[in-house]
Formats: sequence, structure tokens, C-alpha cells
Amino acid sequence: MQNSALVSVIIPCYNHENFVQDCIQSIINQDYQNIELIIIDDGSKDNSVQKIEEMVPLCKERFTRFEFRHRPNKGLCRTLNEALEWVRGEYLSTVASDDIWVKEKTTLQAQYLDNNPDSVAVFGNITLIDEYNNIIQEYKMPFKRHRFEDIFLHRFYIPTPTNMARTKDIKKTGGYNPNFIIEDWYMWLKLAESGKFLDCLPETLAYYRRHDDNLSSKAILMHKGRLEIAQEFSNHKKYKRALKNIYYIVFAETEKININLILNAIIDIPYFIFSLRFWKKSLFSKSKIS
Repeated sequence: MQNSALVSVIIPCYNHENFVQDCIQSIINQDYQNIELIIIDDGSKDNSVQKIEEMVPLCKERFTRFEFRHRPNKGLCRTLNEALEWVRGEYLSTVASDDIWVKEKTTLQAQYLDNNPDSVAVFGNITLIDEYNNIIQEYKMPFKRHRFEDIFLHRFYIPTPTNMARTKDIKKTGGYNPNFIIEDWYMWLKLAESGKFLDCLPETLAYYRRHDDNLSSKAILMHKGRLEIAQEFSNHKKYKRALKNIYYIVFAETEKININLILNAIIDIPYFIFSLRFWKKSLFSKSKIS
């Protein structure tokens, strides 16, 4: 692409020695040329730094600009914000160091943002893979536009591994909030506050690696994270509806009734009456928790 916008790509890495080279290689393989790549290893305890260093010569040759640093662990949000201070691109994508992009991703999304000024960010479909790159599931969702209420009420399909946003709008939000464990959902809400769209393209743009530790075992933690973020928007007219949907999600993510999960959900906020009603309903309908 001639005269194409600079696209910044951030890879935060933590203990992904078996996957980080595949991730980096997928950025090298992008058919879009004008890319700067910033990699920060967040205090990995495995051989991730060595694996990244092996890729440095290729990265310096391939990218318009390349930066790599490693230092003690600070956490994902602080790592992303550190990289955010460096970026110079008009558009920005972040990618976990165990995920993989398809080669057309950057081209399709940069062109879309070029042609759609009412869009603040753009995403695409994903294919789930395991640690051996075996395909678990493919998603083929149609094109969809999202406003703030869609995201707040969890009526959205926004696969994080495929993100690309306008850098200036990311910076306007103040960056990634380290107080929230679901930093991506909070960022999408903050971006959507501008009134612009977050859009999802029908093309598959990334392979998302699924691990055991990001399944139902984290249901309670994720539930509390959603509640904390929703509280930030408690003045919104759809706040109570958003809380109801959050409770629907925690029950749907749990494969079987778990009394500890129920009790944790109930004591989180004064909205426990709804939780009790939904729990009672769930006891007589397995489909609600399958």
C-alpha cells in the first residue's frame, strides 16, 4: 500500500516461550508493510526473552520501527501503557504473545478505518486453537456495528485478539486501567463513549489460543471484574439491565450449580434479589447453566 498509515503493534509477553515466536512471525508475515512493532517482556520466568531475542534481527529488518525491552513484572495494563507511550502509529493493535494473526489482518483493518471515520475500532472473527495449534472451533459471525449500549449490555461480538483502534482515541481514554482484570471490556466501553462505532468484520483475522486457566475456573473472578467495571457507569440509564446481564453470564459460564459461586455472586452487590430468583430458576432449567 502506497502512502499507508503507520500501524503500531504491541506484544506484551509473559511466560510464553512456546508461543511467542509464532506470534512475532505472524506479524512479520503481514502483507501490510508500514508497521512498527513494540515488544515488552513483563518479567517472564521462562525462556521467553531468549526466544524473542532470536527474532530481533528479522524484526529490525522487517519493520519500519522496532523496540524490545524486558524488565521485572508490572502486570498487563502497566505493560500496555508503557508501550503506549512509545507508539507513533495512526492505528494501534495489541496482541497476546500466544496468539497468531492471519497475514491480511492489518491491511483489511487499516483500509476499513481509512474509509470509515465514524468507526473508532475494528475487529474480526477468530479461530480457537489449542497449545499444539489444533483447531478447536471456528467463528463465522457476520458484519456488526456496536455502540456503547451494545457493549455495556453484553450484546456484542468483539474478539480481543483482532483489535485495531485509532491511537489518538486510545490515548484519550487515559490508557489501560490496572484496577480492572477485564481491561479490554473497559477499554471498549471507554472508546464507545465517544459515540463512534466499534465494528466487527466478517473475515477471520486471528487464531486465539485457548488455555485451561481461562475457562470456567475463573468464572467468579471474571464476574467480580464485570461488576467492578459496570459500577464505573452506574449513572447510565441501562445500569440495572447491565447488572442483570452480568448475572446471566456468570450462570451461563458455570457448567454446574456451585453454591460457592452463588454465594459470592450474591454478596457482591445489593442486587442479590435478582440473583436468588435466577438461581431458583436455574435449578429447574439445565439449559440456563449448560
